[in-house]
Amino acid sequence: MRYLMFVCGDPDHTEADAAAAPSMDDWFTAARATGAYRQGIRLQPTDDATTVRVRNGQLLVTDGPFTESKEWIAGVAVLDCADLDEALELAARNPMAWEGRIELRPIHSEGGPDD
Repeated sequence: MRYLMFVCGDPDHTEADAAAAPSMDDWFTAARATGAYRQGIRLQPTDDATTVRVRNGQLLVTDGPFTESKEWIAGVAVLDCADLDEALELAARNPMAWEGRIELRPIHSEGGPDD
């Protein structure tokens, strides 16, 4: 099963959590070795975000992210795991689980609306 892993930063993490976090290089090595890591995308900071909405037929474009939060999405990765337990184990070893948070979501479909 494929999962989208949202990698989220959190400025409220403690220095102890950051110091205890495993190495990102080690995480990538292990994730690639199992074949679970398929693709990742690192995002620019939230200051570079633009939010697009249409309300009452009017286009609304806003600088910055939509969510009013201290947390931010730093990147995403596609994982191909046997099940949720495997995805959870992999996510728990990612350093950002220690310094931020990881959200896993099963991928509904890939490609266009007919998938």
